[in-house]
Amino acid sequence: MRIVVALGGNALLRRGQALTTENQRANVRIAVEALAPVAREHQLVISHGNGPQVGLLALQAAAYDAVEPYPLDVLGAQTEGMIGYVIEQELGNLLPFEVPFATVLTMVEVDPADPAFQHPTKPIGPLYSQAEATRLAAERGWTMAPDGDKFRRVVPSPLPRRIFEIRPIRWLLDKGTIVICSGGGGIPTAYDDKGKLHGVEAVIDKDLASSLLAQQLEADIFVMATDVATVSVHWGTPQARAVRRASPRALASFEFATGSMRPKVEAACEFATRTGNTAAIGALADIGRILSGQAGTLVSNAVATIEYA
Repeated sequence: MRIVVALGGNALLRRGQALTTENQRANVRIAVEALAPVAREHQLVISHGNGPQVGLLALQAAAYDAVEPYPLDVLGAQTEGMIGYVIEQELGNLLPFEVPFATVLTMVEVDPADPAFQHPTKPIGPLYSQAEATRLAAERGWTMAPDGDKFRRVVPSPLPRRIFEIRPIRWLLDKGTIVICSGGGGIPTAYDDKGKLHGVEAVIDKDLASSLLAQQLEADIFVMATDVATVSVHWGTPQARAVRRASPRALASFEFATGSMRPKVEAACEFATRTGNTAAIGALADIGRILSGQAGTLVSNAVATIEYA
């Protein structure tokens, strides 16, 4: 099978952990232990988040005021390379030497007229106290939003329209390569009024970009690996129920939190609707059972409504 796995942010950094390379490598090492058995049997494409890493690079750049801080598209490219390197190395340590890897810097086109540019919502970077958030908003013109009892910077999150490197990614897969790509939703780019491509100051949702990637690669299954075992409807209430299988239409009829499960549900429903194949949301440690249909939440047109766990 051809499988696209989108690693949740917890696969790289646990909430509240320091942004050290040692912490990130240790978390990646745990993640790839679950992915190695999949890579031995199937074609595998891995995408990942990069919000904390981009935020840290932006902070480091701001400390050096001899030049203007690098824009988000450049920082996104830097983190794609950095995270891809760590995943390649740690997964390569578990697989035969002959297995080839490639990290592909992935440009993703967005529409400069996307309304998201008027309403920044995508959280990036580390958590701040209210005082720190107020100071940074005043000094750097950032938009800040609450995140639990802390604050984070938020930036525009336009919809992905096209993955420019889809042809070399397909070629690498056909040659048996494990591909790491579309990290952090890809490098946001857009055409100007002269037809020239350039980067934009935005972050594309990782799950929506990964769904587009999986669609264009004609993946057999698209898995969003997160830190929960299943999607739950009516989450946080006494009526909460875990979903085992659902049709895209039935699952889309429920409301989910914007900053957490909603993008995953939207990405799963879009992939299942457009391809007729299965999307899954579940815990990374359960990925083997997810692929066999025994764990996670599976979204498919083969299901009439909703089956609860």
